[in-house]
Amino acid sequence: MIRRISILDRSRTREGHTAPQALRDTVELARAAERLGYHRFWVSEHHSVPGVAGSAPAVLAAAVAGATRRIRVGTGGVMLPNHQPLVVAEQFGVLESLFPGRIDMGLGRSVGFTGGIRRALGRDTGDADRFEEQLTELLGWLDGTQRAHPEVHAHPAEGLRIPAYVLATGEGAGIAARAGLPLVVGDLRARDRVTEVVERYRAQFRPSAAGSRPYVMVSGTVAVADTPGAARRILVPEAWSLAYSRTWGSFPPLRPAEEVEALAMTPKERELYESGLAGHVHGTREQVAERLAEVAARTGADELLVTTSTYDRTALLDSFERLARLAGLTGPAGPDGL
Repeated sequence: MIRRISILDRSRTREGHTAPQALRDTVELARAAERLGYHRFWVSEHHSVPGVAGSAPAVLAAAVAGATRRIRVGTGGVMLPNHQPLVVAEQFGVLESLFPGRIDMGLGRSVGFTGGIRRALGRDTGDADRFEEQLTELLGWLDGTQRAHPEVHAHPAEGLRIPAYVLATGEGAGIAARAGLPLVVGDLRARDRVTEVVERYRAQFRPSAAGSRPYVMVSGTVAVADTPGAARRILVPEAWSLAYSRTWGSFPPLRPAEEVEALAMTPKERELYESGLAGHVHGTREQVAERLAEVAARTGADELLVTTSTYDRTALLDSFERLARLAGLTGPAGPDGL
């Protein structure tokens, strides 16, 4: 079994519920995650997505950290190409100052997924290619070695120890390795690809001030219930949203599983929907334990980041409770930050 398990919540909106409620649901889930002994709780950054309320991860992370006491809190992640590295450093400096020893800085290289969003953000697709340069600048603001603007300092971040993590696949894994930073990679369904990325990251890893050895977090959906059918139903709302988005170009709020199952789908929608259900880690306690043992054996992962979303919040919490018992979770990290 992977020794550490954490949660990434994307603040998914639900049909009949407002976006503000989705953000409050995220904070409540963080409280539950702390009670259950999860290692860390992360929030995400998405812009102009009807089905996701989490557009300002540093702000939401502050709310989560303020509502909890021990669990590590961070971002999965801040999309660095959308921001100036100085501003990101300042934001995390404030977070770490207010909640010392509990803040993680997860960073990704995506930009807005439509031209309109990119224009609104003042970015284009080529900005993702500057991620490594921006990452170096950001880390320089934190450790005081940023020399491009020697008269400028990132207060209150400069000199603080804020662990950074790179969310990446492909070339991004090489960036994490060259920087000597932990890698976050998913999803668990693409087993061969994930294994290949992890192996390449470990082979290329260069020790740094951030860590002397590679550290791998694998992410994906995990659903645990008393029957395989009940676990599968947890997956249904997200699978349908994904199928709808790939058919119609808009990622919608989650619908109840029973509504989705009663829908008359086109052949294309049905194919995408069934594909969205396939391959996730789900089932009874025994089935999930077996799958997670396989993930651990294939990847040697240090940590599992669970990204499950569903309409039924009671079923979601029950799944996280079952997973916590299965894994024998003991609680958040010590002072090493990992």
